[in-house]
Amino acid sequence: MDEFSHINEQGRAKMVDITDKKVTSRIAIARSSIFVNQEIYTKIVDQTIGKGDVLSVGQVAGIMAAKQTSTIIPMCHPLPLSGVNIQFDWQNKEDNYQLVITVEAKTKGSTGVEMEALTAASITALTIYDMCKAVDKGMVIGQTYLVEKTGGKSGTYRREG
Repeated sequence: MDEFSHINEQGRAKMVDITDKKVTSRIAIARSSIFVNQEIYTKIVDQTIGKGDVLSVGQVAGIMAAKQTSTIIPMCHPLPLSGVNIQFDWQNKEDNYQLVITVEAKTKGSTGVEMEALTAASITALTIYDMCKAVDKGMVIGQTYLVEKTGGKSGTYRREG
């Protein structure tokens, strides 16, 4: 690759032209997490956080974020999302409480849906932080990464490990 895909002839930013790319079904799965203390874990599970149902609000925020990805990531194309699903899984070891957030985003289009899945995972984690910060500001948002993607010219990607 001799030139940058997002730079025009004048050396300025451009959105890549996807006009001639093949329309395919595309799926991306992304993951993030947030580490909380036992008190927050208990309050989330018992739904006693003062701001309301943490996981429901986090899910809605993540879905909204996926739909708005092109407005906050400069070179991202707006996509007609056909589905966004967010699931939660607690992983508890001793006094370590980790909420794993998994997002699956789907579209049928000319470009991938990875950024929408990653954005949704990130915003879900940030929303959970926001909902719980009155209890403890020491929460840590974990790594956010692409787990898998299918469709398009580059085919299937699956993260190892």
